[in-house]
Amino acid sequence: MCAGVALMGFSAQADEVKGSAAAGNGKVWLCTGCHSIPDYRADYPYVYRVPMLGGQNAGYIATALSEYKKGERKHPTMRSIATSLSDQDMADIGEYYAAQTASSPNNPLK
Repeated sequence: MCAGVALMGFSAQADEVKGSAAAGNGKVWLCTGCHSIPDYRADYPYVYRVPMLGGQNAGYIATALSEYKKGERKHPTMRSIATSLSDQDMADIGEYYAAQTASSPNNPLK
C-alpha cells in the first residue's frame, strides 16, 4: 500500500506538467558536475553519495527536485540548483534521465 501511495505522488506530478526527454537533453548540463561521476561522494556540508540518474523514474526525479526546491529535502547545493528550475525544467530533466539506458548514446552533458 505504501508503494502505491508513493507512486500516486509521482503520477500526480507527471499529470501536471508533461516532460520531454529531448528538451531535457539541453538542461542537464549542471547535473553532470556530480551525477556523471561513478561512485562520487559530495563532501559539503556532509558526505553524500551522489547517485547516477540514468534510468531513474521520471516522476521520482521531478518530485525530488521539487522537494529540494521547497526545502523538504536538505542538501544546500541541490536546493540552490532546484530553485532555479521551473516545473517544466524538472519534468524535462526527469524524462531525459528516465530515457537513459546502458546503450544510450554518450551525451557530453550528462
